[in-house]
Amino acid sequence: MSSAVIGTTRSERTHRGPSIDGPTVMLALAIVLLGLVMVTSASITIAGRDGDPFAFLERQLLLVLIGAVAAAVTFTIPTARLEQLALPLLLLAVLLLCMVLVPGLGHVVNGSRRWLRLAGMNFQVSEAARVLTLIYIASYAVRYEAALRGGLPGLLKPLALLAAVALLLLIEPDFGAASVLFITGFGVLFLAGARWRWMLVMLLAASGCMTLLVMFSSYRMRRLTAFMDPWADPFNSGFQLTQSLIAIGRGGLFGVGLGASVQKLFYLPEAHTDFLFAVLAEELGLAGVAVTLGLFLALAWRAFVIARRANDAGLKFQSYLASGFGLWLGVQSFINVGVNMGVLPTKGLTLPFMSYGRSSLIVTLAWLGILLRVHHETVNGSRRSSRVERA
Repeated sequence: MSSAVIGTTRSERTHRGPSIDGPTVMLALAIVLLGLVMVTSASITIAGRDGDPFAFLERQLLLVLIGAVAAAVTFTIPTARLEQLALPLLLLAVLLLCMVLVPGLGHVVNGSRRWLRLAGMNFQVSEAARVLTLIYIASYAVRYEAALRGGLPGLLKPLALLAAVALLLLIEPDFGAASVLFITGFGVLFLAGARWRWMLVMLLAASGCMTLLVMFSSYRMRRLTAFMDPWADPFNSGFQLTQSLIAIGRGGLFGVGLGASVQKLFYLPEAHTDFLFAVLAEELGLAGVAVTLGLFLALAWRAFVIARRANDAGLKFQSYLASGFGLWLGVQSFINVGVNMGVLPTKGLTLPFMSYGRSSLIVTLAWLGILLRVHHETVNGSRRSSRVERA
């Protein structure tokens, strides 16, 4: 056996293990740990009423462990297998969204039918359905690349699919999830090469439809009115937003101190879920907000770096998966922060990796596993190509 062959064999053995992207893992871990601290701080008063002030911390830790297992499982699944199963996964997403609307199957919380009762806990199906739908969109962008780049007909099909899934989300109702899905899917299609002029036309049409949905929905119109002037009714429709703004305003430059928030003391509703960012701003101030936003921006940027490398390696489906993660993370984080700061109307969206929420945290960590899988396949594919070229 020649020395070149021996060297190649040793190299293959050396790189047989998984290739983990350290920066991505460290950024995600930092956000999760910060979330654990803030969930504990934001919920300690509410949990204390039941005798265990650290109840939400214990539950969140359990969810992190379950999510880590889910990430490990998704990391072991070859992305080629996901591409092959794109259509069945899409059908599963539609089935879940239909099941939740069936009386007796769907569980109603705060007037919305978004949850299925599984193993004694509520699971918000929209979280998983969005990921499964985006996997199909990434698959479509690869299989019908020529039609997508060719003109409007190739673009209308995936947009019609996104609209249909968004409609199921709106029936629940979940306007926030529908918006995030549509924007993220829209972004993936644009990155896949859809003509920008047709994208602009479709964007204007989608914006018009969403405007009509708001105009002909009384509760959405009330939310919009409260968003435009929350101080006009600070003790009713504008209560949540005004309390959030007070919390952010009290934070100042360096905050009032960890655990010292006043607004979380039964003033700010959903302080440990949708409005966790407001408590963070109050306790850690502008400095804490800057660090938090920097972590999210860095993680989203890292996802796009992985996507670019996958594209350079000829792995288009994998590239679109990674881009979808980065777009989703950026869009949902922006909306959550915007809602907390009064820049956007109130929507029930969590802050990814941080807010207390069973379905959100588990699905987000599972999607992180897919992102890490894309990096693994890109690195290993590049190494194999280099060995072939050297041979």
